Amino acid sequence: MFAKKNRAERTAEEAWEHLSSAWATAGDSAGRAGRKSRRLASRAGDRVTSVTDEAVTRAAAAADALAGRRPSRPWLLIAGVGLLGAALGWAAASTARAAIERRAENEEIELAETAVVVTPTYDDH
Repeated sequence: MFAKKNRAERTAEEAWEHLSSAWATAGDSAGRAGRKSRRLASRAGDRVTSVTDEAVTRAAAAADALAGRRPSRPWLLIAGVGLLGAALGWAAASTARAAIERRAENEEIELAETAVVVTPTYDDH
């Protein structure tokens, strides 16, 4: 029917090929990691596992992108940073309030020490 494919169709096909390849690579890596981890030191197994995890994560992200889904926001991180900011703000406000109170007390003490008390005298003239 249509001899020529439009650019979007070609891009989608290329993306699908890359996605399929990434999933196959992730599966192969996982299989090899399972066999090798029994024979190799745990450090080598950890490296292979991290590569496999990265491949699976990237393949899942590519599948989500092809499906038109946007990546989710890291709400836990956002909430953690918000709580940290609130705690730091509270600490700064408490410190500032304590400093203001100390300054006011020092000024009162200074005024009390330097105050001149004038006592009126009554002469019987």
